[in-house]
Amino acid sequence: MTALHTLLQRYVDDGTVPGAVALIARGDRVEVQAVGTASAGGATPMTRDAIFRIASITKPIVAAAVLMLIEDGRIGLDDQVARWLPELEKPQVVRTPDAPVDDTVPAVRPITVRHLLDFTAGYGFTSDFSKPALAPLFTELNQGPPRPQEVAPTDEWMAALARIPLLHQPGETWLYNTCSELQGVLIARVSGRSLGEFLAERIFEPLGMQDTGFAVPAADLGRFTSYYRTGPDGSLELVDAPDGQWSTEPAFLSGAGGLVSTVDDWHAFARMILAEGVSDTGHRLLSPESVRAMLTDQLTAGQRAGSDLFLEGQGWGYGAAVDLEPVHPWSVPGRYGWVGGTGTSAHLHPGTGAVGILLTQVELGGPTAPTLLREFWQLTNHAEQQ
Repeated sequence: MTALHTLLQRYVDDGTVPGAVALIARGDRVEVQAVGTASAGGATPMTRDAIFRIASITKPIVAAAVLMLIEDGRIGLDDQVARWLPELEKPQVVRTPDAPVDDTVPAVRPITVRHLLDFTAGYGFTSDFSKPALAPLFTELNQGPPRPQEVAPTDEWMAALARIPLLHQPGETWLYNTCSELQGVLIARVSGRSLGEFLAERIFEPLGMQDTGFAVPAADLGRFTSYYRTGPDGSLELVDAPDGQWSTEPAFLSGAGGLVSTVDDWHAFARMILAEGVSDTGHRLLSPESVRAMLTDQLTAGQRAGSDLFLEGQGWGYGAAVDLEPVHPWSVPGRYGWVGGTGTSAHLHPGTGAVGILLTQVELGGPTAPTLLREFWQLTNHAEQQ
């Protein structure tokens, strides 16, 4: 048994996860391990082609799609988003981050495409969840662990967002998550197509990502894993079954965390990024310049202030974090990637060509990654160095 298989099997045996699929690659050297079962207490073995709710590792894919529209000349980095998102034409900002939601001042500058990509538009989560302006993101917009069928249709969602004040002035501070939702809406409105249609045409089909989308077709539900959270007593509680919330396409397609995918599909996306925008078949999806922008920290130290709960010393490229310093045993400067709240993780390193992807079906308990993910990252780094 390999070290990767042993690691995954240990967490299956102790009941942390029912199963897992993991991939560690460097160039043509690829190892994939599928361990455990597709459901807790079930008899269906986990397989390499199992489909998972990938949550926030949706974000890099959506950011790449925004960059495609920029390359198409349809939008510019410094364009005001109000042209396509008129709901955000005159945003209000709470007077201070601790102020009540009705104590606001006008935004001092418009929200731009760049603000959406670098997560500084003023909407999103900070390390302190007690801020009054954060509460409506959960109560009015259903931000948090993905529940796609519980979210309002796009225009209603945008109208509700427009009634919520920004936590910070545009451009000032990195805030997590909501900007990826806005990227998804922007893609749909600029392209005149649904987010799912645009991603399928421009990313999924060229890369052969045949199992990636916002819903699982009926014919493929047998490969779709069940999804759990850890209960107060440590047992696994079912959140969603294969025939549940992802069995039909929702009214709101979440650019922040709505996709389902497989380990090989996400690896195809990673290979494209490592090849500076070119697929295995030679099809160019992005320019080298756009890929480098994705993989480069876009934040100042001031913009990163207060983000340690999420970033843990990392910076933020377009769509995911960038390791800046070796502050943890698993940190590798230049590594790009992120985690998903449904128990997923995907990272790549442009300097070495390494890729590490871990898919499980157990919801994370918060922004801090659990031990399984951290041990997987350390193992990935060890394999990368060999």
